[in-house]
Amino acid sequence: MEFRTFDELPGPILIKRQVHEDDRGRFVETWHEKKYRAGGLGVRFVQANSSHSRHGVLRGLHFQHPHAQGKLVSVTRGEVFDVTVDIRVGSPTFAAWIGVRLSSANGHQLFVPPDFAHGFVVLSERADLLYQCTEFYDSRTEHTLHWNDPRIGIEWPVSDPVLSSKDSRGHSLTELQARNLLPDWRAEPKMADAW
Repeated sequence: MEFRTFDELPGPILIKRQVHEDDRGRFVETWHEKKYRAGGLGVRFVQANSSHSRHGVLRGLHFQHPHAQGKLVSVTRGEVFDVTVDIRVGSPTFAAWIGVRLSSANGHQLFVPPDFAHGFVVLSERADLLYQCTEFYDSRTEHTLHWNDPRIGIEWPVSDPVLSSKDSRGHSLTELQARNLLPDWRAEPKMADAW
């Protein structure tokens, strides 16, 4: 198991897990507290969710503020392009993003720290995701950052994704900041920088 951080965006962690595969199928460990803590991921999960989506579906970019959720994202079937964005006002990496391919074949996971926006687009015919969360879902504090905000410039591998009505009405980073709906890196504990 390998834990990789990103020089261009401190906080997120890519976990490269060992996938055991034979003629019967596949097995991969989804969580082992001691191993993940040793790899720099000392978190407690309080909720787990799964989603099933078809090719071209883009979900996100979602975040909660307050009550920020850290998410450990795994793909149990198919492949997605998974994205996280630093939305912490005042952060040295504000508006920076990373994108990684997660699939059932490669077994990779992405840890999205609290106070980062998260989204993904399905690259395979179908994809099933499992994500464990460090905070409970709260619809009152959930917000949607527009998936294609030019200020962020995410290089999605699709040009015309399938969106929910909520996601198609996502707000720009500038608008969310003007409405004070983004976390302030200067006022809050630097949790993402401490993983």
